Amino acid sequence: MPLRILIFRALVLTTLAFATLPGNARAQPALQPALQAFAEDLASPSRRTIESVVTALIAQDHPNIGEFLRRYSEREVVQRPEDGLFFYAEDAGDLVRLTDIDSGEAVAEVSSRDVTQIRTNSGVQRVIAAALVPLELNAPDPARRLAALDAIGRSPDASQITPLFDSIATETEAALQSRKERLLLLLQAQFAEDRTVQLAAIQALGGDTSIEARGVLNRLTATVTEVAPELPESVNVARVLTVGEDLTESAAYDLLVSAGLAEPAQTPAMLREVLAQNIVDGRVGGVPIGRLSDPAARITAYETLEAAGTVPPRAAPDEAARALAAHTFYTRYTLNDAEITTAAQEALDSTSQLIASYQVADLVLDGLSLASIFFLAAIGLAITFGVMGVINMAHGEFIMMGAYTGYVVQLFIPDYTISLLVALPLAFLVTFGAGVAMERSVIRHLYTRPLETLLATFGISIALQQLAKNIFGTQARPLTAPDWLGGALRFNDIVGISTIRVAIFVLALIFLALLLYILKRTRLGLEVRAVTQNPGMAASMGINPDRINMLTFGLGSGIAGIAGVAIGLYAQVTSEMGSSYIVQSFMTVVVGGVGNVWGTLAGASLIGFLQKGIEWFNPSNTLAAQTFMVLFVILFIQFRPKGIVALKGRAAGD
Repeated sequence: MPLRILIFRALVLTTLAFATLPGNARAQPALQPALQAFAEDLASPSRRTIESVVTALIAQDHPNIGEFLRRYSEREVVQRPEDGLFFYAEDAGDLVRLTDIDSGEAVAEVSSRDVTQIRTNSGVQRVIAAALVPLELNAPDPARRLAALDAIGRSPDASQITPLFDSIATETEAALQSRKERLLLLLQAQFAEDRTVQLAAIQALGGDTSIEARGVLNRLTATVTEVAPELPESVNVARVLTVGEDLTESAAYDLLVSAGLAEPAQTPAMLREVLAQNIVDGRVGGVPIGRLSDPAARITAYETLEAAGTVPPRAAPDEAARALAAHTFYTRYTLNDAEITTAAQEALDSTSQLIASYQVADLVLDGLSLASIFFLAAIGLAITFGVMGVINMAHGEFIMMGAYTGYVVQLFIPDYTISLLVALPLAFLVTFGAGVAMERSVIRHLYTRPLETLLATFGISIALQQLAKNIFGTQARPLTAPDWLGGALRFNDIVGISTIRVAIFVLALIFLALLLYILKRTRLGLEVRAVTQNPGMAASMGINPDRINMLTFGLGSGIAGIAGVAIGLYAQVTSEMGSSYIVQSFMTVVVGGVGNVWGTLAGASLIGFLQKGIEWFNPSNTLAAQTFMVLFVILFIQFRPKGIVALKGRAAGD
């Protein structure tokens, strides 16, 4: 660095020191001279040099230094080349307005070519953010205080404890005050000089499932694996390891080698290399080369060379076992303070227990979510199958039709909330009409021929898929959820569920209540139950079974359409999307019991919870979970062929 710059910096710092003496307390020193002392580093900032500059500027305790560093980090500071002065820059149309750093008054408006903009990279910005923490904790803008807290979370340091503690009493925002108190606990648990305070902070973190708290406790309880002839007394031992249980013999011997307590084991490749280096007249240790393909011959050759002193002694067969038995393997805490690590380990254990219970709760939420989806997808099929005895292989395509209906509605109604409110009843009407048309044209002619019904509905499903491909193409179409369904309901860092899944769960409850009301409280429901239990007797009482079959098939198809809208909000809307749910729908119906709302609910719950439980053991392979589910259903119907809730009447007889 040039001598004149060093002299100038010394003069500036001396002047500022005199200006801050009690006799000159009323004289406000200017910030610009202090900046000129570091002009070269400020004009071309780098993470390597900026830290010392920022530390020196903050140490001068100038009232405007916090504002300058903040705007400097945000690239709002420029330098005028002719005199090297720094200014705040603001856009003024095609020009740049320069504001004096000390007075805050506009100085001039110049072209952007007349000044040099100082560009701070992300590394420089992080250094400044960390240095500004004590100043920004009491900033008037809540956003700046929040940024300071985020900086503490990224780069915790012991020096932050005092300013953070002092700022809590003056904090006016409840959320920020809570965040400050929590960060203070994290800092005290790591850096508090008072042991009582540190232990209390560590104990307070017990049961805190946040990632930050677990990170602090994990750092305090970090361990390394070591080996020694005897267990040392000067280290904080976490656990003594047993070879064969906690460590494999090979891993333990590698640890001995890395610690310099044993020679590396001779591998077959190393043996071959040594023998190759000692070939004399076609022999190695008197053994012809042609015989060295035999491992026993290679060992004989090496022992001969060893006896002659040509190669280093080869380890005895039991030497590794003797070396392992002569040493103690253990893990020690990197923090050599038994009281602190014990408290941290206890807090971490209590947190782990709470995390396990939260994981169970999260699994229950996932199971409820999947069960509600299966219930919506299968309830229409259950009613149709129970009343009419029809195996409708095209049920998945009615789900697909409902999803495409929602997509088409959004093309005409851009407001996603309104379009969703329109799409739900419209999807019901469209699929209800399609179901009635299908029943009248095909199904009613095949009531007594179940195999032909299955083949016919399977053919219709293929035709509907191809029709959807011709109209909408093979690419997935978006069915966008409203913003109020775009988030997630989070209880903590572990338990949470997306808002869309909550909405589907609520929709399933609504349909459960609605179907129960229709079946139990309306004349249509009474007729449906009568036809389900005894169609002949129902016909003799004046009920038209053909009309009930038509309405029931239409109702089941309409419910599938509404399920399609709900499923399309989070799944891809394609022509094959129905195929993904037809298998689960049939499994739900078979397990729960055909033609019964409560049976469908029970089947959906069992299938949903069981599938999520299987996925929990192998989360990376959902296909395996579905395969196990099919096997479970096959075994289940062997012991309970009528399902969880058996139905009386025609469906039971069939």
